[in-house]
Amino acid sequence: MSATVNNLYCVGRNYKLHAEELGNKVPVEPLIFMKPSHAAVPLDKAIIHLPKDAGQVHYEGELVLRIARDYVPGISVEELVDVMALGLDFTLRDVHNDLQKKGLPWTAAKGFKNAAPLTPYIAFPDKDELEATDFTVLKNGVEVQRGNVKNMIFSLQKIVDFIAARYGLGKGDVIFTGTPEGVGPTVSGDSFELYWGDTLMGTCLIG
Repeated sequence: MSATVNNLYCVGRNYKLHAEELGNKVPVEPLIFMKPSHAAVPLDKAIIHLPKDAGQVHYEGELVLRIARDYVPGISVEELVDVMALGLDFTLRDVHNDLQKKGLPWTAAKGFKNAAPLTPYIAFPDKDELEATDFTVLKNGVEVQRGNVKNMIFSLQKIVDFIAARYGLGKGDVIFTGTPEGVGPTVSGDSFELYWGDTLMGTCLIG
């Protein structure tokens, strides 16, 4: 994660089973929220320090896109994205639940420091490879999440078009594309490994 992150967009509830496991309605259009760029930190043999006094912290493994050029109408996601990574969207779950009940913004639950660690980038695969490859999250050596773009509610193309039309999308922006089912709590001492297929993309330890 050597390149500077400009805007950091996130897609909420983009996997049906994840929305259902948290008791949320499946959205009819992409649910977009943002994290400060300062939330992005390297997930590469890193020690990640998370809040310890705000209730449960949950991990959410995700496929992450980096935008290579400014969006223009009609551009394909393959032309727009040069590299991808895997990331963890850390969430203060108790805070998040409270904010949702009150109808308040999610920033306090999603935008804290170190809330968006990213593995090193790899070249963005073509559509066939994307659909043929799962990404997985292992916690303490045990697989807890497995995702594939085929199971997303909203495709990568739909996501970039939607964000660009409403908020703008340009070079250096990053998009967390949503998490599959299997999210859960993490505590100090937990280790995470993120895989793209059989390739280990990054590891971290919760400090």
